[in-house]
Amino acid sequence: MLELTEYLEKAVKSNASDVFIVAGSPVCQKLDKRVCPINKEDMLYPQDAEQLITDLYKSAKRPMDLFLHKGDDDFSFSIGGLARFRVNAYRQRGSLAAVVRIVAFGIPNWQEIGIPEQVMNLADESHGMILVTGTAGSGKSTTQACIIDRINNTYERHIITMENPIEYLHRNVKSIVSQREISIDTEDYLSALRACLRQAPDVILLGEMRDAETIHTAMTAAETGHLLIATLHTKGAVNTIDRIVDSFPSEQQGQIRMQLSMVLRTVVSQQLLPDINGGLVPAFEVMHMTSGIRGLIRDGKTHQIDNDIARGGADGMISMDNSIVGLYKAGKISKETALDYCDNLETVKRKLN
Repeated sequence: MLELTEYLEKAVKSNASDVFIVAGSPVCQKLDKRVCPINKEDMLYPQDAEQLITDLYKSAKRPMDLFLHKGDDDFSFSIGGLARFRVNAYRQRGSLAAVVRIVAFGIPNWQEIGIPEQVMNLADESHGMILVTGTAGSGKSTTQACIIDRINNTYERHIITMENPIEYLHRNVKSIVSQREISIDTEDYLSALRACLRQAPDVILLGEMRDAETIHTAMTAAETGHLLIATLHTKGAVNTIDRIVDSFPSEQQGQIRMQLSMVLRTVVSQQLLPDINGGLVPAFEVMHMTSGIRGLIRDGKTHQIDNDIARGGADGMISMDNSIVGLYKAGKISKETALDYCDNLETVKRKLN
């Protein structure tokens, strides 16, 4: 069996996104959505997996007590000259296991990774709520980091981030960036958000909105002159808005729709598609708030928002299908991929022909 650092070095050199440490299998890596062994001969027994996970905690200089008590844990650490690593440790079948996400040092170049200018221009907003959404592993954290990096390099502001764990490290450039890690620097998202409002923030990055109380506090922060950027594990603007409203009891939903229609500025939804070179490329949906969409949210007619997005090119909006068609016409994805990932199959078929 290799040492932990040897597995991580091999994964970084292979451009893997994740490393899997699970008893009953070799240590594996994810390459472009495929999981494969790093070294086929190294079958892990429970004691081997436990040793590797103990080494992860030693690398992070983090005690294992909380993990052994709760059964799961999130943390991150760096290896100089190699990369940063985001770890989720957990129990399975009575043994210890972990998934290690590889995060490159430094903030990626937004143009090289395919983030649209419409998304990067969100850095110019001064207040309101911006939501970056998508499934797990769709690149939400990277998009957020690029927006924060542009703010940091452009404006003199106080930026406070609340993350679990911290992935990208921001150095102070024109702004002061305070990065708080949940369970290390603060107890939880809600406590951190409430405290943040007493720390003179201009920009707040909230790693996740998990419950109604956190969502309500976030909307209040956005109402009171702060720019709040948050993530949700949803696909598309319509699903995102419905998820927020449905988090509240039915008797409060009318009030929440009204409040959300006033504070929401933009919903960015993204997914990663296989490209023609065997890698991954992002596709984006961008919904900007207009008076029409504000009325649809307020009146509970969110199912009509997709039509406004499709017609909203002049307002800087992008539908997911138009983004996918653009990737195909740019020669970045195959026709089969475009049809597999689109929302409206017949419409996209016509646009591809």
